[in-house]
Amino acid sequence: MRSADPRLAMLPGDETLGILLRIAATLAFAVMGVCIKALGPAVPLGQVVFFRSAFALIPLIAFLWWSGIFPSGLTTTRPLGHIFRCLMGAAAMFTSFATIRLLPLAEATMLSYLAPALMALMGWALLGERLGLRRLGGVAMGLAGGVVFGLPALSGNLPHGSLLGVALGVLTAVLTAGALIQVRRLTILGEGAGAIAFWFAVVSALAGAATLPLGWVQPDGLQLALLLGAGLAGGVAHILMTLSFRHAEAAALAPFEYLSVLWAVVLGVMIFAELPGWSFVMAAPLILGGAFVASPVGKKRKPRSSHNH
Repeated sequence: MRSADPRLAMLPGDETLGILLRIAATLAFAVMGVCIKALGPAVPLGQVVFFRSAFALIPLIAFLWWSGIFPSGLTTTRPLGHIFRCLMGAAAMFTSFATIRLLPLAEATMLSYLAPALMALMGWALLGERLGLRRLGGVAMGLAGGVVFGLPALSGNLPHGSLLGVALGVLTAVLTAGALIQVRRLTILGEGAGAIAFWFAVVSALAGAATLPLGWVQPDGLQLALLLGAGLAGGVAHILMTLSFRHAEAAALAPFEYLSVLWAVVLGVMIFAELPGWSFVMAAPLILGGAFVASPVGKKRKPRSSHNH
């Protein structure tokens, strides 16, 4: 089995720095969502996906080069595995951006946290992973939150397009969970994190570019700035997230991942005047709590050993 990228391994670093990097990553992801939301329906989804992926390559390649794994670390012995992961991830990007257009930013972000619960189920069904009482409880909480959140849309008590937005948000969580399961498979088979991230960005950019014949628009100055901002913010967010794992364990970082929802609420109110509804208030604790419990880092932390991991 080929070893993981040596410079992407966790270093015996400062846990506080790792937490700060993880918080910065959640804020960068939220900024990306704001850029996509601000673009609105005027720019086709495929064009948004292209810019988000293509311009994310700029900081990503710089980071991989700095880490000493570009281009040597991009080779792969599992091209079909990468293609399957990339196609699922690219599809999730399309549905995620569509969800952001149809729902308030906070609600679209919160729905994405159904993915850990679904991933626990897929890991049990596809990888034979253990599904104990803790994870079953997390799955139940997450699915219950999804039902609570979707009921107003099903009853017709939400604005036009909300039902489609909720459906696309759930579909995004399913596709994201499937993509993450494939990432886990590739990692087990020895594929490096740098290669996985790079080829995902490349394939997603190609998927977005494939929609060019369907009609793209000539962006004005503001739209171009938002498109570039979405790509750069997304790329920087991934880098910050990767760097955070160099300095702290996943269990220490996990609680701060959910700040994405807080940023989405704050930015949604400040920029788009979006006030979360009662369904969000009721569903968020269930979905976010279920995500934390169902994820592998939701269990009690083990003491860190003194050697490098």
